[in-house]
Amino acid sequence: MEVDYLFQIGDNIVYPMQGAGIIKAIEEKEVSGEKQQYYVIKMSASNMELMIPAGRILNSNIRPVTDITALAHIMHIFQHGESDRLLTWKQRYKLNTDKIKTGKMQEGAEVVRDLMRIQKEKALNASEKKMLDNAYEFLISELGLIEGITENQIKSFC
Repeated sequence: MEVDYLFQIGDNIVYPMQGAGIIKAIEEKEVSGEKQQYYVIKMSASNMELMIPAGRILNSNIRPVTDITALAHIMHIFQHGESDRLLTWKQRYKLNTDKIKTGKMQEGAEVVRDLMRIQKEKALNASEKKMLDNAYEFLISELGLIEGITENQIKSFC
């Protein structure tokens, strides 16, 4: 089966709820008697390898790593954007989960920003603390793969 590849070996990608990674290989596997092409992705933060069928890559919301130009806009929002402080923690948790699931760097940065602001005022509950840790890890893993960004810029982001 011939597949038109969306990503190439060596491409840096972001997989929602998993973080940033790199396409290590494109392999053909036989599953239930059918041959399929799979992307082999090495995740940066967890060192885990995932295999995603090439035919399902569009529905997975996997995207290329953000570029340095878009990062400037995201950094501005991170530093100057407004947080909705009127939400209950349950409403905020659902909203933040939905943002992380999009896989968009801006949405993930907003989650980190908002939870860090709340954490400065009061302790987060265990669920939100775990969410902050995960969202922060996803954000840092993507920042580390952006071409042209320095380690000092990564540290100053958060």
